[in-house]
Amino acid sequence: MSDNKQTQIFSKDNYIWMAAGIVVLALGFFLLSGGKSDDPNVFDKAKVYSTTRITVAPILILAGLVIEIFAIFRKPKAVQE
Repeated sequence: MSDNKQTQIFSKDNYIWMAAGIVVLALGFFLLSGGKSDDPNVFDKAKVYSTTRITVAPILILAGLVIEIFAIFRKPKAVQE
């Protein structure tokens, strides 16, 4: 008889890291959105070029991508039997 025991590619820890990366990405995209005015003829420079949109949101998006890459390449711990 052959022992057809399948091993999972990702462990529970990998999925937790992936979920954390998705949350960080979503937060970054949420902070990046907005800045719309009710009147299309009005351009509010303070809203469009705010520090949150120009600096914080892209950093969060890049951090989320780094977390996702880490989660994918992280090797699962050895299972002890």
